[in-house]
Amino acid sequence: MYPEQLCTPMRLELTSAGYKELKTSEEVTNLMSQEGTVLLMVNSVCGCAAGNARPAAIMATKLNPKPDNFATVFAGQDSEATAKAREFMLPYPASSPSIALLKDGKVVHMIERHHIEGRDAKLISENLKSAFESHC
Repeated sequence: MYPEQLCTPMRLELTSAGYKELKTSEEVTNLMSQEGTVLLMVNSVCGCAAGNARPAAIMATKLNPKPDNFATVFAGQDSEATAKAREFMLPYPASSPSIALLKDGKVVHMIERHHIEGRDAKLISENLKSAFESHC
């Protein structure tokens, strides 16, 4: 596990933008059991990808249309919540960071780490905008 003092600023980036932080498997299950759309960001300390994923996820909160809910789990920190979130992301393999758009608890769009690496936040956000237009 990463030290909390390292993760706190990365958590705050997303929660300050309106993301609900999910720290337990029950919180994940409760949110995913609801009807509607959820953009779920698997946060990470990975500098090569998370440094662009978080800004892209923040840009997504300003798009229209947009999901009903924005949520986040933190890989390497909130293990229980992350494991449960990844169950909802199957058949995609565990990837952090990653961003999933779910509708009624099912993945309809997935951005894995390899889709994030080497791409700037604006390009990732445009990918999300296209997904929102199709599913939200």
